[in-house]
Amino acid sequence: MISFEKYKRAEKKDYCFTFIIPTWNNLKYLELCVNSIRKNSAYEHQIIIAINEGVDGTLQWVENQGFDYIYAKENIGICYALNACRSLIDTKFVFYANDDMYFLPNWDVPILERINQLTDNQKDIHKYYMISSTLIEPSGNNPCVVVKDFGTDIETFRETDLLKEQSNLVRNDWRGSTWPPNVMPLDCWDLIGGMSVEFHPGMYSDPDISLKMWNAGVRDFIGVGNSLVYHFGCKSTGRVKKNKGKKTFLLKWGITAHTFTEKYLKRGAELSTEVEEDRLPKPNSISQLIKRIFACFGNKN
Repeated sequence: MISFEKYKRAEKKDYCFTFIIPTWNNLKYLELCVNSIRKNSAYEHQIIIAINEGVDGTLQWVENQGFDYIYAKENIGICYALNACRSLIDTKFVFYANDDMYFLPNWDVPILERINQLTDNQKDIHKYYMISSTLIEPSGNNPCVVVKDFGTDIETFRETDLLKEQSNLVRNDWRGSTWPPNVMPLDCWDLIGGMSVEFHPGMYSDPDISLKMWNAGVRDFIGVGNSLVYHFGCKSTGRVKKNKGKKTFLLKWGITAHTFTEKYLKRGAELSTEVEEDRLPKPNSISQLIKRIFACFGNKN
């Protein structure tokens, strides 16, 4: 049975965004993440920590910091944990981040500028969107990421070098926002029902939430190239027993997550590039049907 407790600690202020940050016995990374938000943000943000277990001192540290938080004695994953944070949110924006991220100076300025641009252009204060910062990672070939090694863990993290090179790491805005760190209006979060718990503990919940938004009519999935966040990567997911999210996504939606992110979100394409909007294929298309059949009877994740 999923069990957790909620704690409203922080005084309500005129915050800009509300951070929801899940963490699982990862205190040294959580401290670095939260401290980077505090010292490198241009605006003040509400921070809610979703604590799973917290046996490494996380619970005591969060209590001492005075943050709002939810606490589960057992690991309830990210889907249940993030949904549990909903009633603690004091702003109109949900900003989802992982605890192994470091936010560079003034990361929030271009995010808010993009939000204001979208709402001004549409003359609609209820405009829905998902907007991501751009990750800097030490390795990989993700088209949405700036690849530059400033350390693979806390011990090897070269913060001074990272800050010195910040201006050289900026890239063009891009399409295909789907994973954290990202922000959406709270109204949008409520409309789609937050995280889908069938993906517990969380693998493939990111493209799922984007597809739910897509089906609600959202088309602005934007990565902001000058909002930069360093990502150590997989400091929690590498330890957890993973759900078969790839299979769940296919059976739920009738297409693969790769098809959705590449063909519809246009992951990694420059935002300035004009792209034709595709329509999601019918679930009974031959290729997708074959994949669903194999997913039903196969054992692969």
